[in-house]
Amino acid sequence: MGTLHVVATPIGNLEDITLRALRVLREADRILAEDTRRTRILLRHHGVDTPLVSFHAHNEEARAERVLGWLAEGASLALVSDAGTPLVSDPGGRLVAAALEAGHEVVAVPGASAVLAALAASGLPALPFACLGFPPRRRAARRALFAAWRARPETLVLFESPRRVATTLEDLHAELGARRAVVARELTKLHEELVRGTLPELARRFAGGARGEVTIVVEGAGAEAEAAPPDPAERDRALLEGLAAGSSPRELADRLAAAGLGRRRELYQRALGLRGGGAIRRDRSREPGPAAGAPAGDGSSPGAATAPGAAKRSGPGRGRPRRPGRGGRQTP
Repeated sequence: MGTLHVVATPIGNLEDITLRALRVLREADRILAEDTRRTRILLRHHGVDTPLVSFHAHNEEARAERVLGWLAEGASLALVSDAGTPLVSDPGGRLVAAALEAGHEVVAVPGASAVLAALAASGLPALPFACLGFPPRRRAARRALFAAWRARPETLVLFESPRRVATTLEDLHAELGARRAVVARELTKLHEELVRGTLPELARRFAGGARGEVTIVVEGAGAEAEAAPPDPAERDRALLEGLAAGSSPRELADRLAAAGLGRRRELYQRALGLRGGGAIRRDRSREPGPAAGAPAGDGSSPGAATAPGAAKRSGPGRGRPRRPGRGGRQTP
């Protein structure tokens, strides 16, 4: 049986790597790298010449069989991501599960973590905390995710693209209120910056976007929010936003129950009722239908999901093409 080492690498500063990690990388038969170009820079800096093999999200499934073959021959392999710990918003989860199922040994080699670095320097409570990874790109799905954590006490840590920092901060403010937060930019690098403030303050500060890699830390809900009973209006809004974003009633029930918005069975039944009641269908009917004989769309076209409440504007003239600048604004 072989051994698969899951090795954490620096998140910016090439010195942030452990002696053990360097030894494992030198002794491994191969290094599975998310981006061989970036990993090669690290290896050259530390004098490591172990062969590199490309292993990323787009080829993980296809390459896993070959990797399992190497492990079956008794190989020692090291799995690394572009930065930080593999599997945390990075590929490798399927491979680790498959290696364990095949009876191979999986060893974690800990090290740098953007999640823990941002949390430690944020000044916000470090426990309990939850890492949300990268939030959904679609605003409706993103808002539904944040709404699901509204009453939770955990400090939230998430990653975001520099181009979407402002809109994500706005959505966090809309769903969580004016909580304290930190935007950690370019952690451990030359131009590292941690900006602290409330969510609306930070949204204004980064209205023009940001440069580099961004980690956001947001304080959790207070005791009053934890103790408050679920609000039916809030529950329905989260369900409608989730349904509009394409989540199934079962997925929504699991997620919102974990966030304290009700019991799983009741949430599931309510989601079925909202979906069956036509709220989502009425919302979609505002868009022009397909031409005669054309196949129905799958909901992925622009305007397939609009903000909850759009159905209230249905009536005479529904389905007519909108004139520029008129009508309800659709959720991106």
